[in-house]
Amino acid sequence: MSNHKSLSGEFFITGDVACAEGAISAGCRFFAGYPITPATEIAERMSERMPELNGTYIQMEDEIASMNAVLGASWAGVKAMTATSGPGFSLMMENLGLGVMLETPCVLVNVQRAGPSTGLPTLAGQGDMMQARWGSHGHYSIIALCPSSPQEMYQLAIKAFDLSEKYRTPVLIMADEVVGHMSEKVVIMPPEDITTFPRRKPAVPPEKYLPYVADNDLVPAMANAGEGYRFHVTGLTHDERGYPMMNADAQDKLIRRLVDKIEIHKDDIIITEEDWLDDAEVVVCAYGISARIGKFAVERARAEGIKAGMLRLITAWPFAEEKIRTLAGQVKAFVVPEINLGQIALEVERCAGGKAATILVPHMGGGVHKPETILEAIRKAMK
Repeated sequence: MSNHKSLSGEFFITGDVACAEGAISAGCRFFAGYPITPATEIAERMSERMPELNGTYIQMEDEIASMNAVLGASWAGVKAMTATSGPGFSLMMENLGLGVMLETPCVLVNVQRAGPSTGLPTLAGQGDMMQARWGSHGHYSIIALCPSSPQEMYQLAIKAFDLSEKYRTPVLIMADEVVGHMSEKVVIMPPEDITTFPRRKPAVPPEKYLPYVADNDLVPAMANAGEGYRFHVTGLTHDERGYPMMNADAQDKLIRRLVDKIEIHKDDIIITEEDWLDDAEVVVCAYGISARIGKFAVERARAEGIKAGMLRLITAWPFAEEKIRTLAGQVKAFVVPEINLGQIALEVERCAGGKAATILVPHMGGGVHKPETILEAIRKAMK
């Protein structure tokens, strides 16, 4: 496969390789990273493919530098990505926040493993979901996508780049070890069939350009370094010129816009997959590999005559609050299987607001749920 510059067709590949190919299909031509199980295969694939495409692959000295390099490449006008797992994700958090503050389009992939600390490097976890939302300090909004298959690793990589350019922000892909390492059929689209969201360029001459003047959708146009535009960017609270502005009013104006540019577009960002919800009395709400097992449990529940439904969170952040609130008025309970002790389940419980019960089905990591465990929770919810 790697002998061809442009790939298309059907391939039997891992989720990690599919993620790399999705990024390439989206136009990614810069990858900076540091090897870490179970995401290393993404870096390995990019190390092969970038030279073939006149792109750049660079192994940095650590994950802190990797995220910084990605931000720099994006400001130079190149679509850029990095990939890591839990410990590296922790190290990237400071520069993720910098990317949010600078409004830098890029993609960060986290193939989750069991933790804390070194944990189980080669085995599954979903324990970084709240870190994805709040891992960097300060208040901000973030976009995070959760693939459940190698095919979605490919497709959501393209989607992540489009969202990053559309809303001028870093976008996270929150995968897990099982999806990253499993091999399945992946359909790679021909380049001519792929339409990507272009970077919004300034409509004013260089001498009138201000890097943080937002359009009506609250997203500013973005000039690239080296194009003749004079601009300044800083992680400090700043004005529309990008100059530091050290007062509460500037902070209020800037942070509200950074949050609102995501929040007011939630309906365009949030993606869910829904099955058997029309008459459901209990809903399994899950993401990633846990959703695949959860769907099987729902099918078995249906075979027993239980009116179970399935809500798969393809977008974890922003959270599908309105969907959960609506369902909470219609069902008895939500069953939430997660490979952690309860993270997204807390959001489900919050949005259900006491109208429906929330039953967490936890797993400590290192493996996945047994369908019977989720099925038993569904039965319990009906009692």
